[in-house]
Amino acid sequence: MATKSRSTAARTPAKDVARRPRSAAPDSTGKQQQSILGFFSKTAVGVAASGRSPLAVSAPRHGLINADALEKAQITVPTIASSPAPTKHAPRCPRPLHNCDNHHNDRDDDNDGNEAGDDECGDGCEIDSKKAGEGDSSSISSISSSSCMPSGSVSHALMEEGGGNKERNGEKEGKRKRRQSEDHHSPRKRSTLASPSDDCSSDGQEVNGGDSFDFMRRWGYRPNDARTARPAPPPQRRQVAPRRRTLPSKADKEVAGGKSAWLAHVMDMEKRTPDHPEYDKSTLFIPPHVWNGFTPFEKQYWAVKQKYWDTVVFFRKGKFYELLEKDAMLGHQLFDLRITERIRMPMVGFPVSAFDTWASQFLSKGFKVARVDEMESALGMEMRVREDSNKKKKTRKEEKIIRRELGCVLTNGTLVDEAMLHDDMATFCAAIKESTGDDGQPAFGIAFVDTATAQFYLAQLPDDADLTKFETFAVQSSPRELILERTSKLSSSGMSTKALRILRNHATPMTIWNHLKPGPDGFWDGDTTRWELEAGGYFSTAWPEALSAVRDNDLVMSAFGALVHYLRTLKLERSLLSRGTFQPYSPVQRSGSSTLVLDGQTLINLEVFANSVDGGSEGTIFRLMNRCITPSGKRLFRQWVCHPLGDAHRINERLDAVDLLLGTTDSSRDLREQFISGMAKLPDLERLVSRIHAGSCKPNDFVRVLEGFEQIEHTMASMKHILHGGSNDGDDSNYGMIGRLLTSVPDLSEPLGFWKGAFDRDKATEEGLFWPSRGVDDDFDSRVDAINHVKIELQALLMRQKRELKNRSIKFADINKEPYQLEVPKTVKVPKDWRQISATASVKRYYFKELDALIRALQEAEEIHSQATHGLTSRFYQRFRADSEAWLQSIHVVAQLDCLASLASFSSSLAEPRCRPVFVPDPDERSVVEFKELRYPCVDVDDFIPNDIKLGGDEANINLLTGANAAGKSTILRMTCTAVIMAQLGCYVPAASARLTPVDRIMSRLGANDNIFAGQSTFFIELSETKRILAEATPRTLVILDELGRGTSSYDGLAVAEAVLHHIASSIGCIGFFATHYRSLATAEFARHPEVRPRRMQVLVDDVLRRVTFLYKLEDGVAESSFGMHCAAMCGIPTGVVERAEVAAREWERRGQLKAGGDVEEPADPTEAACSIPLGFLSDVSNMLRDEGDADAVTGHCVNTLLRAIETL
Repeated sequence: MATKSRSTAARTPAKDVARRPRSAAPDSTGKQQQSILGFFSKTAVGVAASGRSPLAVSAPRHGLINADALEKAQITVPTIASSPAPTKHAPRCPRPLHNCDNHHNDRDDDNDGNEAGDDECGDGCEIDSKKAGEGDSSSISSISSSSCMPSGSVSHALMEEGGGNKERNGEKEGKRKRRQSEDHHSPRKRSTLASPSDDCSSDGQEVNGGDSFDFMRRWGYRPNDARTARPAPPPQRRQVAPRRRTLPSKADKEVAGGKSAWLAHVMDMEKRTPDHPEYDKSTLFIPPHVWNGFTPFEKQYWAVKQKYWDTVVFFRKGKFYELLEKDAMLGHQLFDLRITERIRMPMVGFPVSAFDTWASQFLSKGFKVARVDEMESALGMEMRVREDSNKKKKTRKEEKIIRRELGCVLTNGTLVDEAMLHDDMATFCAAIKESTGDDGQPAFGIAFVDTATAQFYLAQLPDDADLTKFETFAVQSSPRELILERTSKLSSSGMSTKALRILRNHATPMTIWNHLKPGPDGFWDGDTTRWELEAGGYFSTAWPEALSAVRDNDLVMSAFGALVHYLRTLKLERSLLSRGTFQPYSPVQRSGSSTLVLDGQTLINLEVFANSVDGGSEGTIFRLMNRCITPSGKRLFRQWVCHPLGDAHRINERLDAVDLLLGTTDSSRDLREQFISGMAKLPDLERLVSRIHAGSCKPNDFVRVLEGFEQIEHTMASMKHILHGGSNDGDDSNYGMIGRLLTSVPDLSEPLGFWKGAFDRDKATEEGLFWPSRGVDDDFDSRVDAINHVKIELQALLMRQKRELKNRSIKFADINKEPYQLEVPKTVKVPKDWRQISATASVKRYYFKELDALIRALQEAEEIHSQATHGLTSRFYQRFRADSEAWLQSIHVVAQLDCLASLASFSSSLAEPRCRPVFVPDPDERSVVEFKELRYPCVDVDDFIPNDIKLGGDEANINLLTGANAAGKSTILRMTCTAVIMAQLGCYVPAASARLTPVDRIMSRLGANDNIFAGQSTFFIELSETKRILAEATPRTLVILDELGRGTSSYDGLAVAEAVLHHIASSIGCIGFFATHYRSLATAEFARHPEVRPRRMQVLVDDVLRRVTFLYKLEDGVAESSFGMHCAAMCGIPTGVVERAEVAAREWERRGQLKAGGDVEEPADPTEAACSIPLGFLSDVSNMLRDEGDADAVTGHCVNTLLRAIETL
């Protein structure tokens, strides 16, 4: 009988299993195959007695019975009780194997099981069985979906590690053949089915469903055992004995009992419970006796998890990431990930390629994500252990597993990977420390960073009582993550109530709040920060200039220290700090330039970045004007909008550049189109260069970076060529700002020339590997030479075997993960010491000692080469960093050109009339803001009524604006401010003409809001915002005040409005609008004031129908009324209520005139004149008459009430 080939389940591809025919192939004698049911029943009983898996039994005549095939055929088999278990048997799987189908497939030689001596497969089965099966070459031993893995996949638990039974020969080989022969010739009698045991499922259950067979529950396996399992001897007895339960071991009971205590009642590392005021939710206390019971793999996991208890830990194992314990439960609850119960802890897992997807999912729910990576392969681990052995260095049991380390911790505020960043805008993580200045006013030290670009900002903000600068910082930066100091046992944030309220008002539900206790392990003070920066060696030479400037400022250094410490816990601080990109930050003025100040309240009131409806960007000024096409351009344009220019010369320079791009000539059009077409597909170079500097850029992204800079070089050269009229020579300074920017682009030809032939870009893009050209890296070349040398020896061995065996068809074959199998025709006789690995109908494949040695040498050479590849990547990136200044300068130039192109694009999109604003530079002249036919920029010309605006100059500085409710007063105010911002950004405005002096600040008081949680009423907030205007406004400030005084009584409101208007018009001399419903301000107090010009919104009034038609046109004069009753009728208020309100309004106005001693106009209607009883008394009488409706006459109580009403007249 021919020797059957050996195959293992681990070598069977999933797709081959799926393609296997449902019926077994006929045997060599041509007999019909027995029924699947009969064969499976017989085989199951025999295997149950021997302890082998029924799915890995060799079937010489009929092949294997695959559980997938049984399921497809819908064949059901009664449950079979198993025979007594062998004396040596691992504890059974605690749950039906088919339920473990979430487990991973195709694990990549993870040696954790054998390394540790006691590891588990992904489903919790302890590993103690051998791999199955020697069968016909057409039969492939596999584990189906009823086992511990998905259907159609191969469990990582059965992956070979090399070694095992490859040395089996001689007597052992003979025994194997005899056993195989006995199995082959044993009679095929259908076994008697026994009654199911207590643990078994009911009869008639499907093979691939339910609880499966008892013997399947008894089957244990070792996921990384490379030894091929030998078939156990055939059962000696045909009787099926009742199955005995396998009880958990004592160690398992101790671990389970310990876990129920230390996980059910968690404590932090200081043994504080969650109800303790200083409880640290990020750490976990593990009792020593529990720790001692962990396997080496579990110790690896818990060493990380106990320090990141509040973080979802992605633990790398082979080609998969696993979530364990509470993280697994979290994934199941949030995303319905299928969970697999281990003996010690639950688990869910997914391929390495899906990390970004699932990490983003958890981050979107507000969780932190930690990633633990493998630092070596299985072969690398073996080589390390062998090297330690050669050095006579004792290797601990914990070290005999694949080494893993925490790679990074991801949070929403510190993402650095471009694939996980879904927005081009900067995302900030900010550390804030509050103190009190020498003047008793609050002061803040702030350090914040955009981790994606490694850009740090440092600020000391001496503030006022209203925290104006701090609020402006919060609005401008919108930090995604905050680091605050915990200063008391009550876990206080260490900040004042007002500052904390500002942060909460501008935070999102996804904002992460971190509270660090003061000290070396938390929120550093200034001295600790300085010492840590010096000792850490973060800066190769001197400190960056911006950081040196605040070195002696303890407030700022403390905030920066807290930020550095937090980044250290995320494994980010060294890569970010070593780049050394620091800038000073001022919320109200850009460094070194004059700008238009837009404080936080103005940014909110004008809806610059967030609308008032849902807090989104729809309809905002930034969303309207941002037409940038590069990510770095979008981020820079946001800074431009935060700080519009305040110098007329610089504004005109931008406008000149916009004119050049907007020109109608061929050169202008070609210049704009060349930039847009060249830069439209540019990747986010600023972020990618930061990743290169940190050494974490992927090879395919590095190729994108090089191609991006090549595109920049080509586009800038083409734009210069167009600018000079087709010539490469010319003076770029003649073309203003654009010419200077093009001139400032560094020469990239030399650095790009090196990279053009440095490595194989196709291989880097497709395979994610750097393969340098010959001569670029000597170390890499030597590693490749070592691999090629072994391959040459393998080819020489092949040629020698062809000669010795006298057959030219002999060749090498790579089958699954067994490379270089020597494939020989079956007719060729081979030496006896050759080991058959696999076979087909016509060939057999072998390994032998000399071939084993060469394959091992090749694998080790490739492993050394793989490890050396990391060094090559570092050398490549170090070579790239040598030209960092040129790369960053190019990015900055492109970003500025993109912002200019955005302004030009937006200007061209404005409907006619549009114009270039004219600025009056003379500072001695009166401030002026003048627009003719001004429209709101987001509305088409057909949908909007244009208006003429003139403030200052030869007119009054203040427009006192009155008009009906909903007549458009607030729109006039916002429209004017928006036009000023656009003009000082260097953009065209939607008006027929525009003339203005540069405004130094826009200050606003709009809307009616209260703050219930702070105990602040509407009137309180009105006065707080007004106080800021009175204190900081200048003659160059544009002020808009809308309905000041509405939050209190009419008399108090009128008094406050009159006093404020008088101060800004007479004392400050600023320009602006004062919108009000107090008509007396325009008719009496300020009727003849030279700096106050009464204006109103036109309306058409129909008193009969009580309707008002709004014309939205601004004109001189005072509004006749606010027409509140007409608006009430238009809104659907009942007619009776409106009529009663009109009577009350007239009476209130009459009484007010009487108290003022003025002339009272008598009403024309005598009945109306007689009705002078206050509305309150009328209401009382009305109610009493209604209550006495059943009486025949008026009661005395009603008469007395009327008399009291008359007495008041």
